[in-house]
Amino acid sequence: MSKTMKYDLRGVSATKDEVHAAIKDLDKGLYPKAFCKIIPDAVGGDAEYCNIMHADTAGTKTSLAYLYWKETGDLSVWRGIAQDALVMNLDDMACVGCYQDIVISSTIGRNKNLIPGEVISEIIQSASALADQLAELGIRLHLSGGETADVGDIVRTIDVGYTAFARMRRDQTIVNDIKAGDVIVGMASYGKASYEDTYNGGMGSNGLTSARHDVLAKEYAGKYPDSFDPNTPEEVIFTGSKKLTDTIDIPGHGSIPVGKLILSPTRTFLPVLRPLIENHRDKIHGMIHCTGGGQTKVQKFIGPVRVIKDNLFDLPPLFKLIQEESGTGWKEMYQVFNMGNRMEVYLAPEHAEIVIEQARSFGIDAQIVGRVEAAERPEVRIESPFGVFEY
Repeated sequence: MSKTMKYDLRGVSATKDEVHAAIKDLDKGLYPKAFCKIIPDAVGGDAEYCNIMHADTAGTKTSLAYLYWKETGDLSVWRGIAQDALVMNLDDMACVGCYQDIVISSTIGRNKNLIPGEVISEIIQSASALADQLAELGIRLHLSGGETADVGDIVRTIDVGYTAFARMRRDQTIVNDIKAGDVIVGMASYGKASYEDTYNGGMGSNGLTSARHDVLAKEYAGKYPDSFDPNTPEEVIFTGSKKLTDTIDIPGHGSIPVGKLILSPTRTFLPVLRPLIENHRDKIHGMIHCTGGGQTKVQKFIGPVRVIKDNLFDLPPLFKLIQEESGTGWKEMYQVFNMGNRMEVYLAPEHAEIVIEQARSFGIDAQIVGRVEAAERPEVRIESPFGVFEY
């Protein structure tokens, strides 16, 4: 069975073609190639300012957290879920130059029969703890509360999302003017940053439906039927060989349970990006957060250029595990997962070392992962040890 067919049967889409078709005629804001939609200043009415509003969730990662919590009793896995949903907003906004004084509101929908108050408390307190940690790193978030609703008729376990808002000067925005001659500095999604407590597998918050069902064993279908849609055909439910508590040996970091490796909280790159934006904004031609769409994400934000990625990081253990368990073709792996490279900065070659040194100062691996050349239309080419793939 092809991977695309598996996605369809599981009720998800790697490309979101229907979503993009639905919104294609909507206003794209002040700067159509910006990574986030930027609108005129509706709050202050000042032509020199703009507003940015963004919304995202932890996606189906909450289902995996539910599995791990029920199987092990480890309540701490829910801490990462708050970070997942927050970072999916914050790091997207950072790509347009917005990293400061961001107002945050949560929307949590739960099935009260399955998700007790202690889980809600863990999630809410964890969001506050992340805000405190970022404040120590010079990044101000303002938590404004939110809504927690008991909606068991429409949510099987729990859905965790945040909406983020900020107001900033238009002349401080980064609007993606990626051009031929640029190089791409990539920042690793895996490893252990100086502001992280443990090794990060690099998963982020995309591709979790695939990772969960392709890696984990069939026994979880019977034990936890609330963790998946009952309309999903049985042949694509938990088709892997691993248990949540099976361990993977990570050189230099010991053995880590498979469940926790996949549940690694989505790394925020804000501590790295804040000084870059403050001191080198004029050198940055574009920034891309490689989330939905994986290594092809940039294609939506470029003109007629070819983005060539020919020096990506060595494949991290987590993505090797997913590919081995799923049998997914490598072309599709690069289109679904970040593959170890989740934040990209596009700029002239002579400025690349500034970004690399800044990332490494926080213990994050960084390197030139590719380059940009002229083309007739927007293209992405991946030159990997597993083949050359064009999109």
